[in-house]
Amino acid sequence: MPLQSMTDAPISDLLVMFGASGDLAKKKLFPAIYRLECRGRLGIPVIGVAREAWTDDDLRSHCRDAIAEAGEEWDQAAFDRLASKMSYVTGDYADPATFTELARQAGGAKHPIFHLAVPPSLFATVATGIANCGLAEGARLIIEKPFGRDYNSAVALNATLHEYFSESAIFRIDHFVGKEALRSLLVTRFANAIVEPLWNRNVVSSVKITMAEAFGVEDRGSFYDSVGAMRDVMQNHLLQMVALLAMEQPVNEHSKSLRDEKGKVLEACRVVEPKNFVRGQYDGYLDVAGVKPKSDTETYAAFRLDIDSPRWSGVPFYLRAGKALAETVTEMTIEFKSPPRPLWIDDHDHVPNNSIRIEAKPENFAAITWLHKEPGETMMPEAITLAPPPDERRDTGPEPYELLIEEAMKGDPTLFAREDSVLESWRIVERILTDFPPVEKYAQGSWGPKAARALTRVDGGWPSEPPVDPHS
Repeated sequence: MPLQSMTDAPISDLLVMFGASGDLAKKKLFPAIYRLECRGRLGIPVIGVAREAWTDDDLRSHCRDAIAEAGEEWDQAAFDRLASKMSYVTGDYADPATFTELARQAGGAKHPIFHLAVPPSLFATVATGIANCGLAEGARLIIEKPFGRDYNSAVALNATLHEYFSESAIFRIDHFVGKEALRSLLVTRFANAIVEPLWNRNVVSSVKITMAEAFGVEDRGSFYDSVGAMRDVMQNHLLQMVALLAMEQPVNEHSKSLRDEKGKVLEACRVVEPKNFVRGQYDGYLDVAGVKPKSDTETYAAFRLDIDSPRWSGVPFYLRAGKALAETVTEMTIEFKSPPRPLWIDDHDHVPNNSIRIEAKPENFAAITWLHKEPGETMMPEAITLAPPPDERRDTGPEPYELLIEEAMKGDPTLFAREDSVLESWRIVERILTDFPPVEKYAQGSWGPKAARALTRVDGGWPSEPPVDPHS
């Protein structure tokens, strides 16, 4: 974890995975708990809950298949330990009998942790079932995004959860915050003396954040069509990235201080104006199984965000996310202003300004672009990029879900979204959830709709490919 938790919370003694037969559990959760077991960090029983009429052995077989498909290095002893602790409960989440059986299998667990890998519409139903069967006391909830569909629904969901669980027991998970690059951003920001004087409106001209995926919706048509890019990643992943990048230094190394500063950034953000919002939909999206025939759901979204704080007032933050784009990359680019009286640059407008680029996916590294004199007799400036060599850009360390599940089991809230931050995030996008332009079609493999380029034109456009040293 990047900071320190102020609590001496008890370790969870049971993990219950609701939605154990689902896509998230298969792709992320089972590989994560297997890795924890391999490292000796799990060590507690695991109960899977879903509607499928499975047996305990079916769950174990499903877990084995998920681990294999994830390409994990096989450790038979670790899997045997994990499988020996696994059991299964089948039933409908609205049926009290499902939770009666869950309580029976939970035995004497005093601090169970419940991972709700189910549709958001079922969060309240599952939380109520847990409480009604007597398992809420001393328990924790891991809640997947999106947390609600808008501001009012998030308020209502919080109210329901708080009937049975305190805020300290609710862990709203955003796996992107668990990525190595975003945790490293805290060290980059606050452990380097040269960064602080540069990280403000006096020298920064704009900030651009991209979450692009080269693949489409795939087999998630029905779910994705109900949320779109705005609710799927922008209201949560990208605004959490903004909070980490723009926050002030915490007063100490405790989790509360970090979450306080993230909350202040989001509170200072203006509501996004519809005129600064672009929506797109890739060609072929309507042919995806589960998508409504005339769907207007966006597979691409971009907007300008303004932060009314002493540090960032006047600096535009541009955010974009989309499917079926030119490449898969998640990056943050901080672009700096031109020198107040530049020398040897006036005749070379093609030369880029200084920038810092932080890539979180597919690799993990930071790069700095600046100007030096081109070799030879002239005084022509040339851009160079300082970045780690390719073999040092790997995303090392635990996988995000592996890390976050362990942190939630320990009761450490550092890497999870607090109620106030979630509500502020919904406030920021509330207007453009209902007042928005129609989607603009774009070709698969492109960088999205043309209107998105117009959004950033005044600030030099979106970053294209990562800058490359021409002499490398």
